[in-house]
Amino acid sequence: MSKAEPLEDKSWDLIIESGRTERNYWRDLWRFRELFYILSWRDIKVRYKQTFIGGAWSIIRPLLTTIIFTIVFSRIAKLQNPGAAPYALMVFAGMLPWQFFSNALSESSNSLIGNANLITKVYFPRMIIPASSVITSLVDLGISFIIMIGMYIWYHYPPSWNIIFLPVFILLAFLCSFGIGLYLTAVNVKYRDFKYIIPFIVQFGLYITPVGFSSSIIGEKWRWLYSLNPMVGIIDGFRWCLLGDQMHWNSFYISIIIISLFLWLGIYYFRKMERTFADNI
Repeated sequence: MSKAEPLEDKSWDLIIESGRTERNYWRDLWRFRELFYILSWRDIKVRYKQTFIGGAWSIIRPLLTTIIFTIVFSRIAKLQNPGAAPYALMVFAGMLPWQFFSNALSESSNSLIGNANLITKVYFPRMIIPASSVITSLVDLGISFIIMIGMYIWYHYPPSWNIIFLPVFILLAFLCSFGIGLYLTAVNVKYRDFKYIIPFIVQFGLYITPVGFSSSIIGEKWRWLYSLNPMVGIIDGFRWCLLGDQMHWNSFYISIIIISLFLWLGIYYFRKMERTFADNI
């Protein structure tokens, strides 16, 4: 009597069936979850490969920007922080989410084009690629927090107890970057010249977002309009958590609505265009 053959693991069998990909898309995201780690780790290594100071760029860039903004807005424009924290701390607390958002947007918008060979040869949910780019920017955010700790010590300013709520605002920053990044990624695949517009969007957004100044300088009459920028509520939330500054909750609620709309629009448009990515790339 021959030994029974071991049962084969059929969890990774590829079955070609009409409509199967659509039905199992979100389940496939979980099945291919290791790709998030693999692609994110690869992006981190590639970003700092053959650089002179490597990951220190995650510290130097926001630090230099904070110094410039502090000089321009505090010393030259004579703006003041309505809270108790030093002006440089206020600026850097706003720089943390903005730096994450701008990096995530720039990286994710070009992620599909940068992985053209992978997309045209292997099946997996394409949403993993821009998502891994946003996750990579989270690593930079974590490294930048080293400066925040140093500034707390330098200015003898202890963090607010509100810091326990910081993960909530980090999650909102992630969802905002992910939603907008998905939409721009899909547009960039179809219209290649759109990649030249994205840096302008990021640069313009820096000046209309309260990074170098407090959003409290915006009058109540126009605050609802200004809060249509989803990063306003997120930056106010970071300052509330890290410094104990005033939190404009109406702006925060508006930001949640706008972030939800961007997330829905990004996922909808990305899924709509996903079947054409291999042809367009």
